[in-house]
Amino acid sequence: VQLQASGGGLVQAGDSLRLTCAASGQSFSAYVLGWFRQAPGKEREFVAAIRRSGGTAYYADSVKGRFTVSRDNTKGAGYLQMNSLKPEDTAVYYCTAAPQSTILSTMWTARGWNIWGQGTLVTVSS
Repeated sequence: VQLQASGGGLVQAGDSLRLTCAASGQSFSAYVLGWFRQAPGKEREFVAAIRRSGGTAYYADSVKGRFTVSRDNTKGAGYLQMNSLKPEDTAVYYCTAAPQSTILSTMWTARGWNIWGQGTLVTVSS
């Protein structure tokens, strides 16, 4: 499967954005979908992930209650709804995928994910 993230942009603090991860190729539904972000000078950090069926989602503490991850397997797409954005959310956001059998215990680090899309830049001004 190949992934492409889109939907980033420049917004003000408190605004919302929805990122989309479009998948092509092999069956998207076979993979756990994840979102990571990387701010300038910082390591790539986990944001959220959702299981293959979409029934269970996981979030970093820094975004819990503000961000919502979802997916539509019929469309081969995943989403990250970001509300109440803060300047510290500024980063390049990446969507990623990995087999559910291997990723659930290691999803919090970028190392375990083996499929990455190009990122989309989110800039939140104060």
